[in-house]
This record gives sequence, structure tokens and C-alpha cells, in this order.
Amino acid sequence: MGAGTEPDGSSRSDEEWERFLRESVAGVTDAPKEPSARARDVAKRLRSEPDRSLEGWRNYTPARPKRRTGWYVVGLLASLVLLAVALAPGRIVGLFGGADSSPLAAETARPTQAPPAQVAQRPTMDEPFRGSPAARWASGAAGITVPKAQAVGWMSAAEVERALARSRDFLVASSLDRAVLRGQRPEKAMALINPHQRDVQDLLKTAFRTPSEKNNPLLLFSRFQPSRTHLVGDVVKTRGRLTYREGKRGALQVTADVTFVYPVTRAGEDGDEIVRTIVRRELILSWDDPEKVITEPGTFSIVSYKYDMTNGGCGAPTGYFTPPFGTDRQTDQAGTEIDPYDRSAPVGRGESSADECQKATRS
Repeated sequence: MGAGTEPDGSSRSDEEWERFLRESVAGVTDAPKEPSARARDVAKRLRSEPDRSLEGWRNYTPARPKRRTGWYVVGLLASLVLLAVALAPGRIVGLFGGADSSPLAAETARPTQAPPAQVAQRPTMDEPFRGSPAARWASGAAGITVPKAQAVGWMSAAEVERALARSRDFLVASSLDRAVLRGQRPEKAMALINPHQRDVQDLLKTAFRTPSEKNNPLLLFSRFQPSRTHLVGDVVKTRGRLTYREGKRGALQVTADVTFVYPVTRAGEDGDEIVRTIVRRELILSWDDPEKVITEPGTFSIVSYKYDMTNGGCGAPTGYFTPPFGTDRQTDQAGTEIDPYDRSAPVGRGESSADECQKATRS
């Protein structure tokens, strides 16, 4: 064993030990000091645990228990969903049942198929279009698409644009005007019809006074009898479009194909029964060249008119739509079935008579 031994068993050289003794006796201030026993013990322990030597007690962070917050959040959300289903099941079904409630884009061409089936939901006074494809349709004139105008026949592009706007004005005045819907005469709409068109003027003279199968105001106008039927809310849903081409003698021929959905309830009752009367009209209007046809400025001639109607009543014409309520709805269970929201098929002649009604497959 050498002259000095370290705690770990290593030895100092004889020269270092002699130097240590000599400088200690001489009292040299910077003489090396022999480590204390405790210091040597600590040094030995640190060397035997090198991984711990870099970790100071001041920067030590104890491990925290993991919080299981995820399950609490999931449970809370599930509880809220169950509560919402209990309070408003219809809306939740609409949100999560695959029904899309976003507004439809404007119709620019005839669709290739009927709208998809909706979740069965009863309409309410606050949501009269609930459970219907019309819930996604635009309201009023906004649902009638007007194409870009170009010069046609005797009309310039600017004149075609004005004629298209007035054609839509006729649809608004005949099928959306609130006064007309409540049974008043459609004066604004009639003012747009060529006063020299004899057959249509004869219809207008007799239709409101003595309505019949041949002279029925419902051929051109939408009207409800206020003593029997009340409109629900201020909105009528619409979907359709105008198209145009050159007609006879260079005339501008405008075709309007529009579906109107009217939510109504029985007048004089506080019940919540709502019926949707659905009317699809197809009108062909001719804006004639005044040099070739006798007409008045700003008016058109009616080439043809036809419509499909459901939930508007059966039997002899009265000049008004007569939606069926309560037990009267059983009367409309016979007749030709029609999907009133299917705009992919051509418009038929939807006049209801005592012998046949149009039965809606959905409303």
C-alpha cells in the first residue's frame, strides 16, 4: 500500500504525500487540504451513481398523476345530446339523421330526379315547412331564377332583360301577392296581359264572377277564401326558373316553370293543423313585335297555361283553393298520385274535378 490511500482504493504517489506533509508543517496557505471523510464518502457515492449527478434538487419536478378529463367531457356531451333530443326531437333528427338544411342553389335547368325523402316531421306554426323539401327552397321571388338576357328576335338584350323582369313580376302579382292570396282580384297581374288577346280577356271577365272548369281563375292565379283558410306566416316557398327563345314572328317567348308551396290552416280555429297546398305552374308568354301583332307596350300574350295542384281541394270550381282539413282530407285519398316536389317530370293538367283529384305522395 502506498503512502496515502483514497477512499476508492487509489493511492497517492510518495512524492505527493511527502509534499503534503512538508507544506502542512510549513503552513503554506494554498497547501492542498485532505478531503474530510464525509466529503470522500459523498464523492464515492456520486461516482457510483453517475446518472443522478446531473440532476439538482432545485430543478426536480415530481411526476403528476394523469387526469382522465376525456371521459368526463364525453359524458357531459352525451348528457347534453340526450337532453336536446328530449326537448326537440325533430330538430335533432334533422341534424343527425342525414337531412341537409342548407339552402339549395338556384335552379338553372330541369332537375333529373325528385328531391330525396325527408325525415317525417309535422309542420308547426313557427316552422310551417318543417319536414318538407321546400324548407331548403328560397322564399318568394328569390326562388324564381331569371337567366342572363341576350338579344332575341325583335328585342335587344336590354329589352329582353326588361321583358324577363316583367314576366317574373307577373308571377309575383298572380301567385305571391298577399292581397291576391287572400282572395282579392289580381289587378296588377291582369294589367300585364295583352288587352287585345280576346280568349284570355273572356276568361278573366267570367272567371271571378262565375268560375267553371273552363273559366277558372286558378288557371292563372293563386287564391284562398279568407273566411275558410288562413295563410301561415308571411313566407311562400318557391322553386323554378324562366327560360326564353325566339317564338313566332320574331317574338320573345318566355316559359315560366315554378312550384309554389302555401302553408295554410283552417280559419277561425286555434288548432295547429297545417296543410301545405302545392301548385306547380307552367306558363308560356309571348312578347310580340307591335309591328306584327296588335298589343300594348309592356304587355304580353299568353300562349299556354297548365298547372299541377295538390291539397287544394276537389269538386266543382269555386275560384279558390280549398285545402282539406280534418276528416275532409279523406276525400283527397282517391285519384292520381303525384309527387308535388318532383320537378324532373313535365307539368300536367292539374285541374281537380268531382271525378278526380291529384293525390300528393308527400306534402
